[in-house]
Amino acid sequence: MGGGYVTTLLLLVCISGLIYLLVRRPRSQRSHLPPGPTPLPFLGNVLQLKVEGMLNSLRELRDKYGPVFTVHLGPRRVVVLWGYEAVKEALEDRADEFSGRGKLAAFEEVVQGFGLLFSNGERWWQLRRFSLAALQDLGTGQRSVEKQIQDEAQRLVEEFKKTKVPKLLDGLNVPRSASSVICSIVFGQRFDYADKSFLDLLVKTNQVFVRLSSTWGQLYERFSWIMRFLPGPHKQIFQDLEDINSFILERIKANQVSLDRDNPRDFIDCFLLQMEKEILNPATEFHLRNLVLTAFNLFFVGTETVSSTLRYGLLILLKHPEVEEKMTQEIDRVIGRSRMPAVEDRSRMPYTNAVIHEIQRFSDVIPMNLPHALTRDTHFRGYTIPKGTEVFPVLSSVLRDPSRFRDPERFNPMRFLDEQGQFKANEASMPFSTGKRSCVGQELARMELFIFLTAILQNFTLKCPVPPRDIDLRLRGAGFAHVPPCYQLCAVPWGGGSRAQEELPKDRPQGTAGAMKGPNPAT
Repeated sequence: MGGGYVTTLLLLVCISGLIYLLVRRPRSQRSHLPPGPTPLPFLGNVLQLKVEGMLNSLRELRDKYGPVFTVHLGPRRVVVLWGYEAVKEALEDRADEFSGRGKLAAFEEVVQGFGLLFSNGERWWQLRRFSLAALQDLGTGQRSVEKQIQDEAQRLVEEFKKTKVPKLLDGLNVPRSASSVICSIVFGQRFDYADKSFLDLLVKTNQVFVRLSSTWGQLYERFSWIMRFLPGPHKQIFQDLEDINSFILERIKANQVSLDRDNPRDFIDCFLLQMEKEILNPATEFHLRNLVLTAFNLFFVGTETVSSTLRYGLLILLKHPEVEEKMTQEIDRVIGRSRMPAVEDRSRMPYTNAVIHEIQRFSDVIPMNLPHALTRDTHFRGYTIPKGTEVFPVLSSVLRDPSRFRDPERFNPMRFLDEQGQFKANEASMPFSTGKRSCVGQELARMELFIFLTAILQNFTLKCPVPPRDIDLRLRGAGFAHVPPCYQLCAVPWGGGSRAQEELPKDRPQGTAGAMKGPNPAT
């Protein structure tokens, strides 16, 4: 960020401080809210919340004010819920009151309260109910979708096999495969890995994901009221979102021309048929704008969260080859090498199931959760929180709650196994959030993670040009998401009756996780 912006920001802080001293309200006027640091006018808690360390800043405030506290992101007042007990009480025990959706400022410029993820009230209720039913009708969680995932996993394996060992592979193949599954459900077709329009779509989707988590993205989240008028990288987020939605709109138009009312092919067809049913209803929520943005919601989440978790998972296994070896032994014992993994195998593979749960917990892809909002005035833990107040139920604080996960900063699949070696669930394992706003595609995501990961290990040994001890697993990202770093991966095919032990080339550039260069919007 340029020095001019820093100077301007500091000047605004000083001016706002002077204004605050003149117009400061008595604390009693806001004592009904949870405690928190005193905000500066317009700038909020800019002095307490570090843009590049949002989670650490919130953790420090939790230590001072407790698990429920109030912060101000610029002029936005937000109640933060920290830890399993507070998040569960709000999202599960008080689900109706905490089921509203707050705003993600960069998305709000485009979605404006439409679509499944960022709608509220009757609109949200109708879209969620419809989306759950449509996804179920399209086979989500059933064998029809399982077959699509298996086919895509086989294509990914074949892509890996095309390279001559020990050629190092990039991270683009995994997003292609994960995205192809959700594309089949939403658009009714998968795209070839070399399809330029598909690759452009993936790049733009990943750029949005990365930029939302960048310093610029976090600054915009706090100061959108002024930054929308300023130049900067944050402007590209809006353009990429518009481009993605334009692509979706073209797909919708194509579906409208070829729509078979007796045989809906995909989510878009299902929505178009519902639009026809309600064409005479002036208050209908089934119209083109909600279709475009709901399809975008499903595509974006179904692409980035699954592919990011898989990429983190592969990096974790490079760091922990002993875990990979135990998974391989279980795959050999239960599945073998002659058939594709199936979801029904999961119940007979407790160690692999435990590893995937621990990957989801440890990778912590959406640490802040999506913002919630109060649907009515609410009494919560002795405080009175007004209707409409935004709420951050911090998922990272749940997935790394030391009262629920011993030594939470350590990767340890054994925490999901009992003394007999059987899978043991943990109610604090909620990577898809919980309550009425939990992810509608979580069963699909679980199927993908299991089949993709086991298919890769069924066929390859994972190698890296640097020793495991030098691989850095520290999470990256400033706020919205933890973005997987770039790293070099070599998938070594099995050879003979045991795994190949080919040496990796000695002249490869050395560095953390194989010449890691930080988040790359193109991968």
